[in-house]
Amino acid sequence: MADTLYHPESPDDLMPRELRAEQGREPAIQARGLRKTYKASNGQPAKEALKGIDLTIPQGSIFGLLGPNGAGKSTFINILAGLVVKTGGHASIWGFDIDVNPRQARGSIGVVPQELSIDPFFTPAEVMEMQAGLYGVPKSERRTMEILRAMGLEDKADAYARTLSGGMRRRLLVAKAMVHNPPVLVLDEPTAGVDVELRRQLWDYVKSLHAAGTTIVLTTHYLEEAQALCDQIAIIDKGAVIACEPTETLIGRLNEKKLILRPSSPVSELPAALSGYKSEINANGSISINYNPAEISTMDLIAKIGEAGIEIADLSTEEASLEDVFLHLTSHGEPG
Repeated sequence: MADTLYHPESPDDLMPRELRAEQGREPAIQARGLRKTYKASNGQPAKEALKGIDLTIPQGSIFGLLGPNGAGKSTFINILAGLVVKTGGHASIWGFDIDVNPRQARGSIGVVPQELSIDPFFTPAEVMEMQAGLYGVPKSERRTMEILRAMGLEDKADAYARTLSGGMRRRLLVAKAMVHNPPVLVLDEPTAGVDVELRRQLWDYVKSLHAAGTTIVLTTHYLEEAQALCDQIAIIDKGAVIACEPTETLIGRLNEKKLILRPSSPVSELPAALSGYKSEINANGSISINYNPAEISTMDLIAKIGEAGIEIADLSTEEASLEDVFLHLTSHGEPG
């Protein structure tokens, strides 16, 4: 892959001409009471995949859409992309209602799907040209080679897709989603199955798109990615939004910290002073203690350990992570 990726210079480079004058300050995506029920078939009961989703995704954000497998994330995305027909409710993209203005709504969004679905007998250049034709992009305005170059696929432009590696196919899907310069880009598990270096380069490119005005919607199972990239996160579980907040606020939901200390001398059992806390002796000999700072300060906890006769050689603390919040919410089903 190329060492550097293309960095767009202007928001006007990133959206169709007919949308630039329409953007205003409408939300990038808005859903109100969005429902989807799959009918019973083949002996399987009916399934309510979305249970009245209310969600507002602001323009210019990097928005995380998280949830366990089967939570309804893909159904939500596929409704926006026009691939699944909703059962009820309303949704709009860049101010265009998906029912009233379906062409404009679909022209406002690019979706990078989770599945590596590419015809093996087409070349990347052919895939790009065919996709541009489907979106009505005039030949004079197509940027096939420019986008393939940005994704490090210029030298594979005329190779059959079946010869591409999994990482290359993933990049081709991102390129395909950008052929019509959509102002909203949805990335559904874009780094699944790619190596660390490609993941870094892909995020550098996504950040450059965002800096130039593209709204990014991200689903990922790499929660550290969402925590590092997203300024707002919604968590969907069992077809309902159970949390939707700025990332820092969401992480702040858990008033739990972890104190990790290394004793000067090995200990064989935890002191009685720690019996009221979630604590354990780790394999490396350190002691981990989970505690609520609102109930006891770090200094008071350290004092308790000292009173128990444990001499501390080193210590550190850890804040709650997005993974902690995610597991807490989805395990208990607590509404946000």
